[in-house]
Amino acid sequence: MPAARDSLLDAAYMALARLPWPAVRMVDVAAAAGVSRQTLYNEFGSKDGLARALVRREAAGFLAGIDRALAPPPADPYERLTAAAEWTASAAQGNALVKALLTGCWSDRLPPPPRTLAPAAAPMPPYDPPYDPLFDPPLAPAAAPAPVPPFAPPPLRAVPVQRRADGPVLSPGGLLAAVRDRAVAAVSAPGAAGAVPADVCELVFRLALSCVAAPPDEGGIADLVRGALHHRRTA
Repeated sequence: MPAARDSLLDAAYMALARLPWPAVRMVDVAAAAGVSRQTLYNEFGSKDGLARALVRREAAGFLAGIDRALAPPPADPYERLTAAAEWTASAAQGNALVKALLTGCWSDRLPPPPRTLAPAAAPMPPYDPPYDPLFDPPLAPAAAPAPVPPFAPPPLRAVPVQRRADGPVLSPGGLLAAVRDRAVAAVSAPGAAGAVPADVCELVFRLALSCVAAPPDEGGIADLVRGALHHRRTA
């Protein structure tokens, strides 16, 4: 029920704007969305499931705004980066969930921090010295490989609806990397005025995040980003 799902997420977001998340009641969210409480539980499974879905939607909305800001016009890629930086700061200042996703700072008013995707270090394999025919015993003859059974795909099983929101979200570093990669792809696309290095794109969004923590004067973020980009272009 996509319409009911969107209405429930809208109702949950509005409730969170008025109340701390622990005080938000599922029955009130369902009533505000105009659906039964059973529909709410069928869709999200639990209050935690509703919170995860809400956080994921706000993260997706933030990235969609980044894509819109990076899309031409203007043709100048540096002006598009500036627009994306302004969107980053304004989205974080106007949406507590986006701010928490970008900074990793979750207040008591918000839902519990979701599970995040972070690059895991690969385990180091044990040392296996190469075979030395002078000192190592002779190798045993290799056994014949077992016949490979024909592929049989597993039976399809329906995923419970309430598990749709159970996946992790990007960590603050992962979200920054996603924004940087989107920016690199957008300003280096065919027909763009000129390729912009990835480190410059990352610099822009780190400047935007600094403005989330310490907001500049009105219009200051654009001047800050343009000044930094001008310095990089002329260095």
